Amino acid sequence: MPTARRVAEDYLDHLAVERGRAQNTLHSYRLDLGRYLDHLDHLGRTELTQVAEADVAAFVAALRTGERPLAASSAARALAAVRGLHRFALHEGLTPTDVAAGVTPPALGSRLPSALSVDQVDQLLAGCVSDGPVGLRDRALLELLYSTGARISEVVGADLDDLDPDARTILLHGKGNKQRIVPVGRPALAAVDAYRVRARPALAARGTGSPALLLNARGNRLSRQSAWHVLRAAAEASGLPGDVVATVSPHTLRHCFATHLLSGGADVRVVQELLGHASVATTQIYTHVTVDTLREVYATAHPRARG
Repeated sequence: MPTARRVAEDYLDHLAVERGRAQNTLHSYRLDLGRYLDHLDHLGRTELTQVAEADVAAFVAALRTGERPLAASSAARALAAVRGLHRFALHEGLTPTDVAAGVTPPALGSRLPSALSVDQVDQLLAGCVSDGPVGLRDRALLELLYSTGARISEVVGADLDDLDPDARTILLHGKGNKQRIVPVGRPALAAVDAYRVRARPALAARGTGSPALLLNARGNRLSRQSAWHVLRAAAEASGLPGDVVATVSPHTLRHCFATHLLSGGADVRVVQELLGHASVATTQIYTHVTVDTLREVYATAHPRARG
């Protein structure tokens, strides 16, 4: 019988080769399964056939109450990786039952995504005023994120050929290798054009001919982590209030894109397609944000709202 660690490696190979999972997803699964396997080692469980449902439940509890407790969402993600491992072991005939199937994830609550106002987004984008190659690239990055609602990984993963300036569209490569074509607004196109003409050639000369649209200072593809630092630095330099800056996350401009479209009257299914959501239920969380905004306006503006 193979060890639990051997089965985990086979499972990760299965996700990469047969399921085509993205590298970011594989990295997260490897980290989460590493925590789980360390937990099993501590219990003296070297094979998955030795694991009981109580062991899996104890792992989830430890994630939430250990020395460095994880958020409920992070613990739920880790449990998803563990469930996948045990389901894989069952399908491969390595275990007689799936002991993780009955373990429930921690409650996530109803936390809504934070979104900046239109004026705040304008202030954030206006903070990128440098005419140097890196400054022009940063402005192009942020304008693309807000104009398309793309994930940071999708924008940094885009190649030069994915952008069609004439059609004003960009081809994005989303989760599960799914592709979608998204319109690009004129301000974003102008920022990208300024970067392509005045900055990218200088950056590309430092590298080895990367096809990436957005390049780092060494002429290679800009990484997701570097792009997140660009967004964070722009927020801190924007002059926005500190409590607003504190809410900025890798998905901030994506949240703003969706919320502002829906507030402007866009159909939720159109926004679903633009965001690349598999289910409209995922997109509908943004309708809650816009209803809350309407409620606030009503409460302050209607003469009988506070009766």
